[in-house]
Amino acid sequence: MRRATGPARPAVDPPTTPLPRAAPPVAAVNPPPPRPVPPRRKRGRRRWGRAVALTVLIGSLLAGAGILGGGFWFDTTLHREQALTDYPDRPGPGRGTNWLVVGSDSRQGLTAEQQQDLATGGDVGAGRTDTILLVHVPEFGSSTRATMVSIPRDSYVPIPGHRKDKINSAFAMGGAPLLTQTVEQATGLRLDHYAEIGFGGFAALVDALGGVTMCPTNPINDPLAGIDLPAGCQKLDGRTTLGYVRTRDTPRADLDRMVNQRQFVSALLHRVTSPEVWLDPSRWYTVPRAAAGALTVDHGDHVWDLARLGWALHGSPTAMTVPIGELTNRDVGAVVVWNHDAAGKLFEALASDAPVPAVALDRQQ
Repeated sequence: MRRATGPARPAVDPPTTPLPRAAPPVAAVNPPPPRPVPPRRKRGRRRWGRAVALTVLIGSLLAGAGILGGGFWFDTTLHREQALTDYPDRPGPGRGTNWLVVGSDSRQGLTAEQQQDLATGGDVGAGRTDTILLVHVPEFGSSTRATMVSIPRDSYVPIPGHRKDKINSAFAMGGAPLLTQTVEQATGLRLDHYAEIGFGGFAALVDALGGVTMCPTNPINDPLAGIDLPAGCQKLDGRTTLGYVRTRDTPRADLDRMVNQRQFVSALLHRVTSPEVWLDPSRWYTVPRAAAGALTVDHGDHVWDLARLGWALHGSPTAMTVPIGELTNRDVGAVVVWNHDAAGKLFEALASDAPVPAVALDRQQ
């Protein structure tokens, strides 16, 4: 018997295709307004600005070439002497570099008329040091500021090969080599660089720069230094500036003089980097010539070392005097005795590129 069969079923159900949905209405989009065309006058300004920038760039490149050439001349013209020498038990190198910057009262090369005009007080033989500055320049990348330490010229210290005496007498006894050795032995710091400037060179450099601005807080009338200054900021020429940094006719005498000397170094660096100086072509020759004639450096020092020193001091260095314990009298006269505990901590900090300790800054003015 045959089975009754219904209509054949497909093997696969046909897919159901949904009806397409109507697309949503498209909102009308307003086209962006056209960008206004800049007036021709502004385009002209932009072109003028580009021309100025290009002119400045070219001028900078030409100036840079001149500086490089002038730097080579300057380096070969500097006066040099063997100020730093090796000797047994010399302190080892520390972090950063140390300079000894000396202002000597040498009258070498000055006529009698020039000595009288500069109020130098006449020939004093081998000369002494009116200014002794120990400058520590931190190593590259250090966060520590440069430190400028005034060493009183009457500091009572041992002088190698001699008895204890005022530190500036070391210069008179043995010149720069004995002075640098005395400073190294007294501080425990190794000196890396040396710079010295005398009376005549000092005045010539300041005059070549067109003077420097100093701001005495009180009037100063010192016939021995050849100055009569009112209080307040004023531009001083070379002769007057020399008297200002030498005068001791102030309430604290030598202590005030060291403050004035540090202020002068800052004012000098500010003047050297002033656009008023370097945008004046008449000074492009006179200033480097005066500086080269004024400075004496160690045989190992070069113009790039001086540039590094100037850069370090152009910021905000820590300026101070070596910590003082007492002012007293010895067989060599009135002397300054250091606070050896505070001074020792100061020199240890400088050797390790550490900040100046608070104990060394106590009683600083």
